[in-house]
Amino acid sequence: MNIRELVLDTLLTLEREGDYSHRLVKSVLDKYDYLEARDKAFIKRLTEGTLERRLELDYYLDFYSSLPVRKMKPLIRCLLRMSVYQMLYMESVPDSAACNESCRLVAKRGFGSLKGFVNGVLRKISGQKDSLPVPDKEKEPVKYLSVRYSMPEWLVEMWLDEYGRDIAETLLAGLLEVHPVSLRFSTLISEAERRELCMEMRENGVEMRRHPYLPYLFLTGGYAGNPASLPAFSAGKCTVQDVSSALAVEAAEIKDGDFVVDVCAAPGGKSILAAEKAGRGKVLARDISEEKKNITEENICRMGAGNIEVQIFDGTCTDEALLEKADVLLLDVPCSGLGVMGKKRDIKYRVTKENLGALEKLQKQITAASAGYVKKGGTLLYSTCTIRREENEDMVRYIVRELGFAPVPLDGVLPEGVLAAKERLEEKMRVAGREACPGLTEEESRACIRLLPGHMESDGFFIARFRRVE
Repeated sequence: MNIRELVLDTLLTLEREGDYSHRLVKSVLDKYDYLEARDKAFIKRLTEGTLERRLELDYYLDFYSSLPVRKMKPLIRCLLRMSVYQMLYMESVPDSAACNESCRLVAKRGFGSLKGFVNGVLRKISGQKDSLPVPDKEKEPVKYLSVRYSMPEWLVEMWLDEYGRDIAETLLAGLLEVHPVSLRFSTLISEAERRELCMEMRENGVEMRRHPYLPYLFLTGGYAGNPASLPAFSAGKCTVQDVSSALAVEAAEIKDGDFVVDVCAAPGGKSILAAEKAGRGKVLARDISEEKKNITEENICRMGAGNIEVQIFDGTCTDEALLEKADVLLLDVPCSGLGVMGKKRDIKYRVTKENLGALEKLQKQITAASAGYVKKGGTLLYSTCTIRREENEDMVRYIVRELGFAPVPLDGVLPEGVLAAKERLEEKMRVAGREACPGLTEEESRACIRLLPGHMESDGFFIARFRRVE
């Protein structure tokens, strides 16, 4: 098996079929699970890195190639991108190996006549990689940041306007940082058992670092395989869950005996943690399709959460039987996903200004349809995995001012490390002449938090807590 050819075929599939990269990469690694860990790590890094740096790579290719990238044959375009990525970002790969292997693959795949073209472009970039052309940082700040951090210009402009130069650049750098798999241990097991399980994983070559925000969540390293192969995972002692998702459940302050409704539950991470906290209570986990239901049920079954019922239900519709029944309503609504681009690298190429308005409308539909499930005095926990004002802070105003909910401060609810990071970010924004929560009252601002990559140890996420008063 030629692993570079496998990467090439994966990139071609993504370009041709438009599948989500994280799903396809997982599928490829599962299919070729017999490969050595080193080879699987190479496949994962080269595929994901090429996607993540695509805008930057195309900028260099357009500069050194006589033919614009957009006019190249798909195979040549993908091959050049992955070859340049190896030369610029994979120090263990000699430039000559990346170049020679690319020329060999060109000939093998029936494009022998283009071997000279490919070789020429790659040799030029290799020879000048320490002095590659970049837009002027001061004269063209948007273009510079777009190329430097491989981010569409309209997103760069949005964040420059919202945060200012320094905060925005730290955010962009944060989205490019390595994102290790995070494992959340069941809160029902003891600290002693947790330590023992971590020791077993370390003995199997898995690095385990406790997350600074939550004691039951660990960041992993040195492991390129499927988490499902880990003994603790298959035994239902832990699951894959980002800290931001766990923090959303923490913010809800679920108590023993509570009835929790999770409207957009798949893949079930929040529902399972909520069920652990609800104890003798119950969680109703809903989502829109059979596929999402099956994924959620699979994770629930593995974790042994017996107090969760899973249903298919369209969140834009109101279930009259649930009105004023929920102690806690979890609303992690569909969003643009701009906060998790570090893990889902093709989001930035899929999201456009034009389709964001439809998302905002959908979020309001789901929120309005579900808000009535909350008992008087009960909790509504709103969250998204995006870092865009219209999907976050603007929704806070909508929930408070149109749906009869009062904001509930997150002080004393979230870990001190998270709240301290929020204060530091807000101070930076004040120094930069920006409002941390534009359009919100002081009380509303204290009820929400925007987790920002680069500034906090998490993906981009938004959490807001409310209490029903009407």
